[in-house]
Amino acid sequence: MDPVDPLSSPDRDRAPAPLVVAASIGAVQGLVLLLLAGAELANLSTERLALGTTTSAFFALFGLLLLACSWALTRTATWARGPLLLAQLIGLGLAWSFRGTWAVVVVLVLSSGIAIAGLVHPETMRALGDEPHP
Repeated sequence: MDPVDPLSSPDRDRAPAPLVVAASIGAVQGLVLLLLAGAELANLSTERLALGTTTSAFFALFGLLLLACSWALTRTATWARGPLLLAQLIGLGLAWSFRGTWAVVVVLVLSSGIAIAGLVHPETMRALGDEPHP
């Protein structure tokens, strides 16, 4: 019997549930960042035109990156896990800076924590080809 190549197996193309959950959280975070970019643009004033424009551009680009990585992860693209994992770690750091606003802290910690758990789950690792198949 020929050995099975894990990179060409049919399971490689199907995203496991933990990966889909992590990608879904990343997509929601990306959409929220796009909404924040629009809100920042809507509140531009002449006193802070440059700051508002660059902040909006940053939120929009970061949101689009999260959406692209989330979409790619549902198709088991290995390159997309790193940026999404980094974004979740940034989210945990951001939660620390919001420690006076507990609702924001809880949302950031829970969403980032669940996404990190999904990104490092053994099923995710196998689907992305980072762990050998049993």
